[in-house]
Amino acid sequence: MTDTKPLALVTGVGPGTGAAVVRRFAEGGYRVAMLARNAERLAALEKEIPDTVAMPCDVADVAALEGVIAKVGAPNIVVHNAVGGAFGTFMQVEPQVLQRNFETNTMALFHLARLTTPAMVVAGQGSLIVTGNTSAQRGKAAFAGFAPTKAAQRILAESLARDLGPKGVHVAYLIIDAVIDLPWQRERLPNAPDDFFISPKSIAAEVFHLAHQPKDAWSFLSEIRPFHEPW
Repeated sequence: MTDTKPLALVTGVGPGTGAAVVRRFAEGGYRVAMLARNAERLAALEKEIPDTVAMPCDVADVAALEGVIAKVGAPNIVVHNAVGGAFGTFMQVEPQVLQRNFETNTMALFHLARLTTPAMVVAGQGSLIVTGNTSAQRGKAAFAGFAPTKAAQRILAESLARDLGPKGVHVAYLIIDAVIDLPWQRERLPNAPDDFFISPKSIAAEVFHLAHQPKDAWSFLSEIRPFHEPW
């Protein structure tokens, strides 16, 4: 990695949105620290994408997050894309599953902000972008183990934005109201047309855009969806 380039830190680097976000920031002139639990996947991406470094890490582990920041340095931009999810009603989902998802979705954001934004405040600039979905705005019956944590995540992000914005640090929450174009989603929905899905590349483009909005035109809550998605 080239130390003269600005640093972006991306959590939840899987084969879809996370990897696409990493590629977009690398293409945009950043060195990128990639966080995820799957060390093998990260190692493959590190070989494929220039100026990236694999940092296997469970974002629910505060000590692990602290270790990552100590190794890579203070990031200019943080993208919290890691997500813990579960499907089922409140009687079907075990309480510990909800707790685990809260640690990944909400508490990890809390700790990431505490670990990374003070340096941004000193610099007078920086961005913290959080990826969410419609579960952050509504609680369907089968999302009882997931939606409460995403709603809490959105509210936490808003609190961060109101605190950090006047200090020069941009916090934004991106709601992805769509089915992401991934192989397993294609298998699950074999009859869906191509334009039913949103591509990880398109999501990454919006994340990059939010991270680089001019200070006189910051967004907090942004939503993206395919053109015919009902909402």
